[in-house]
Amino acid sequence: MLEQVLSVGYLVVALLLIGFVLIQQGKGAGMGASFGAGGSNTVFGSSGSGNFMTKITAILATCFFVISLLLGTIAANKHENVDEFDNLEVPVVEEPVSTEIPTLATELPVASDLPAPVVNEEEVKEDDVPN
Repeated sequence: MLEQVLSVGYLVVALLLIGFVLIQQGKGAGMGASFGAGGSNTVFGSSGSGNFMTKITAILATCFFVISLLLGTIAANKHENVDEFDNLEVPVVEEPVSTEIPTLATELPVASDLPAPVVNEEEVKEDDVPN
């Protein structure tokens, strides 16, 4: 329940933070006031919107980081590591590992157009040897 509430709050704070960052004026926006366009900043008082916007952005950024840390902590503690000694119901049976090395002539399939190699020299007949 808490994780869902924090997730919704996280989304709202993230969208508000994006909105406030996009609404803010850049550093060069004050240059217009020196040429007679200073009447645009009177909505937020004589100091303009700089202090108001930067304070709200700082508060939203702090909330964003705090909620991020809380959600990360909840996600990290959600699954506990299970120790091998806690689950004694099913014993672990290890199958023996084969240490035999397969020989090329007997166990591995030959994927070639050439004839298979001869394993015993007794199988070689005089008629089979090319001249």
